[in-house]
Amino acid sequence: MKIVMTGGAGFIGSAFIRFLIRETESSVINVDKLTYGANLDSLAEVSGDVRYDFERLDICDQTALAEVFARYQPDAVVHAAAEAHVDRSIDGPAAFIQTNIVGTYTLLDVALRYWRELDEKRRGAFRFLHVSTDEVYGSLGPTGRFTEASPYRPNSPYSASKASSDHLARAWHRTYGLPVSISSSCNNYGPCQFPDKLIPLMIIKAISGEALPVYGTGANVRDWVYVEDHARALFAVLRGAKAGETYNIGAGSEMTNLDVVEAICDLLDELVPESPHRPHSKLVAFVEDRPGHDLRYALDASKIARELDWQPRESFANGLRRTVRWYLDNRSWWEPILAGVYGGERLGLEDKSPDSGQWIDPSARGPRQRRAR
Repeated sequence: MKIVMTGGAGFIGSAFIRFLIRETESSVINVDKLTYGANLDSLAEVSGDVRYDFERLDICDQTALAEVFARYQPDAVVHAAAEAHVDRSIDGPAAFIQTNIVGTYTLLDVALRYWRELDEKRRGAFRFLHVSTDEVYGSLGPTGRFTEASPYRPNSPYSASKASSDHLARAWHRTYGLPVSISSSCNNYGPCQFPDKLIPLMIIKAISGEALPVYGTGANVRDWVYVEDHARALFAVLRGAKAGETYNIGAGSEMTNLDVVEAICDLLDELVPESPHRPHSKLVAFVEDRPGHDLRYALDASKIARELDWQPRESFANGLRRTVRWYLDNRSWWEPILAGVYGGERLGLEDKSPDSGQWIDPSARGPRQRRAR
């Protein structure tokens, strides 16, 4: 397949592209705006491959998107471009509305026009995979798991924007016949994750002996999937899903946030025995909770296992060990980010009123500008 991948310089997108080039014969066109969370260094190993192309553009730019479709004539679209952090969505929801909703609409519209002009054989084989999140379902109690039939109850600006994009994707299938499928994943972790997310942030802060800020009591529960397992799942959905279907991607690795942080501390105690900060668990500091913090997410992934024969290969314990080791060994990837794009500051708390599109740096007096990479 020739695949247009939106958001391919992001965490999940870059993992999917690396998977495609390593393990399949597919070619991929990476479409990415290169906002703060994108990093082309994550694609260094594939950037010279003849099956990889990069187009820097905004998915809200209909003309530029249409030119990409016309030039490359793709067989499929995997749509992962999104603003994707709850805390940042609290500080600045406007960017989430623009990218996640307007951008998804624009991409669907361009894909529909392109699909309608294909010959019958190619039209029948074309696929559009919309990559979503378990957060659209809202918050679970202490028991049970979300299924693909669970109602949507998003509780943050981020999850609300993703829920809206899901509904648009489904509507373009039901109304116009575009062969769309949707995947909803639990929390991802692994190499090349931007350090404003829990696991890389805790690793990097602990390495430096900084306080490890745990929201509330740390009792919030998430299911975790290793990003390479997620990449394989996306390919399984892209190749095997029936149009109009949704598939949950979960690994059955539920952990409280505090347990995750303590597991990171234990690994650093073992892997960096010379660290002056051992035991790293003494760095844990409980801080004011996130506004509207969902208690628990957990996904029932039996449908993708049953219908598409996908199962996670990586246990959380081994995947976390690999992740900690990667951040220890790849300072050249994350140190420039801390020096210029994001310094590890708390987000999503200081400014509780929606802004006009810029995200707020709580450690600064005014809006901080995003730096293009």
